[in-house]
Amino acid sequence: MRELVVSKIKEGTVIDHINAGKALLVLKILKIQPGTDLTVSMAMNVPSSKMGKKDIVKVEGMFIRDEELNKIALISPNATINLIRDYEIERKFKVSPPEVVEGVLKCPNHACISNAEREPITPKFYIKTEEMRATARCHYCGRKIENLDNYIS
Repeated sequence: MRELVVSKIKEGTVIDHINAGKALLVLKILKIQPGTDLTVSMAMNVPSSKMGKKDIVKVEGMFIRDEELNKIALISPNATINLIRDYEIERKFKVSPPEVVEGVLKCPNHACISNAEREPITPKFYIKTEEMRATARCHYCGRKIENLDNYIS
């Protein structure tokens, strides 16, 4: 098997150990779209001894914010963040899904009060992490979400 070689970045963020197939969703969370001026490297379904397969995203010139970290933690609770300065890892840490999120997920229950346009209620969810995935339960209606990918706002 050939080794994957991706060049180092001078300043920015490397997100490693993303659950396989989630790199495009990570780019969406980071609001990186076609035509961006940022240098972005993405690898999907890379062999991993820990995960079987994983995705990796490198973004030159962007440092991840807490709001983005929380969203990434929801779709890939084992992701690792590397903050790079002058080609060296300045800080490395694992994401940690919060126990409660507000305004991050949308409830799939159309009858939920958090979806009513006339109600100024921010959606609130309780997060539970098991293995390599997170689930959420709506504070208002109790609906459980198994696949959070489709409900991140």
